[in-house]
Amino acid sequence: MPTQLILLVEDNPDDEELTLRALRKQNIANEIVVARDGAEAVDYLTNADKPLPNLVLLDLNLPKIGGLQVLQRLRSEARTQYLPVVLLTSSDEDRDLIDGYRLGANSYVRKPVDFNQFVEAVRSLGLYWLVLNQVPPRP
Repeated sequence: MPTQLILLVEDNPDDEELTLRALRKQNIANEIVVARDGAEAVDYLTNADKPLPNLVLLDLNLPKIGGLQVLQRLRSEARTQYLPVVLLTSSDEDRDLIDGYRLGANSYVRKPVDFNQFVEAVRSLGLYWLVLNQVPPRP
């Protein structure tokens, strides 16, 4: 079975490092590709020469193209419409939560401030989305 790939879309270097540390701490050994803005994420995901990830961890507040616009674009493309997307954000705005689900997010997780809580959240995400979840066949 090929290695499962995670795409982390995160513009904040501190949050990126925190997420990568949390993944390593939970022994999630998947290959991780990082996109540091929304345009980079869209370019990666719509490039047929790039392997699709098994999971996208998508921040909302991104430069160039916002996370909700990235999500909307992914859901409009046959190649990415069923790709599991978890909005992993510090936003506590109800509007972001509602819009995220309306646009097709599979999950919405607020980043905990405490590192240990964040590690546990990442462990749960990895276990569910990479091990337990069943996705439809890719086109």
